[in-house]
Amino acid sequence: MKRILQTLKILITSIGLLVVLAIILFGYRDIALDELKSKYAQEPSAFLEINGMDVHYRDQGESKDSIPILLLHGTGSSLHTFEDWAEELKKEHRIIRIDLPGYGLTGPFPEADYSMEAYVNFLKDFLKELEIEKCIIGGNSLGGKISWRFSLAYPEKVSKLILINSAGYPYDSEREPLVFKVAKTPVVKEIVKFLTPKFIVRSSIESVYADKSKVTDELIDRYLELTLREGNRQAFIDKFKTKNDWEAYKEISSIEKPTLILWGDQDQLIPVSNAERFHRDLPNDTLVILENSGHVPMEESPEQSLVAVKAFLTDFK
Repeated sequence: MKRILQTLKILITSIGLLVVLAIILFGYRDIALDELKSKYAQEPSAFLEINGMDVHYRDQGESKDSIPILLLHGTGSSLHTFEDWAEELKKEHRIIRIDLPGYGLTGPFPEADYSMEAYVNFLKDFLKELEIEKCIIGGNSLGGKISWRFSLAYPEKVSKLILINSAGYPYDSEREPLVFKVAKTPVVKEIVKFLTPKFIVRSSIESVYADKSKVTDELIDRYLELTLREGNRQAFIDKFKTKNDWEAYKEISSIEKPTLILWGDQDQLIPVSNAERFHRDLPNDTLVILENSGHVPMEESPEQSLVAVKAFLTDFK
């Protein structure tokens, strides 16, 4: 019995030392918001107080554009993912990008409610603050789901939709980002609040890119550092605790807005078969499949994806 207790003591001590070593080697503390702002909130960034949050956004381009384009990023990302799109589209349009609650410099929802209803209501309040009565909404992945859900809730506020590898239908991933798996694993997910190894960030980004050579150190640093904004790691865990409403997709067929369905053919997270489902269900859509592109084509293949976006905006004026 004494030997068993000694063995257990050694085992517990060893585990403790391994945890301490892991924190030393891979642990990253939260980065102060002011420090992050100095790097990631350069002009034309601005902040708007909404429901207790200082929302980070960028409003660029043609200020007289009566129907601006609003761009929404996906899980774990930020408004920077649309940088190339914004630089090109702002020449003829008003382009607005947001760091959605839980991500980027905006930080978490005060009530930790990451339901679709919470995001839709947030979007309504954001547009009201900017006095925007109607807009074109483009969203990637999570941002795509928020976009079409908002269109269902407030059809009078939406002119057109651009769904980029959008969430919505049930699916089985061929390859899920490692950080998603960790965030959904009991016990282990709590460690994410203190341990955020860079290799996990790299692996997660590479899993959503078709061309891994495009995953640069600068890109990895941006994703990692914005994840370290105070509260974002907890928000990431809380988001995956939120129950998915897998019945909502049955309402997609009632969306009559002109819609561009834009999809990378090498998406291993949300399969291209889901693009076909959107195409089948939406009564007024255009489907464009991008070759050799993954889950985030606006970031991985901006020039290729912009061709489809510009054509869509021109054809449906």
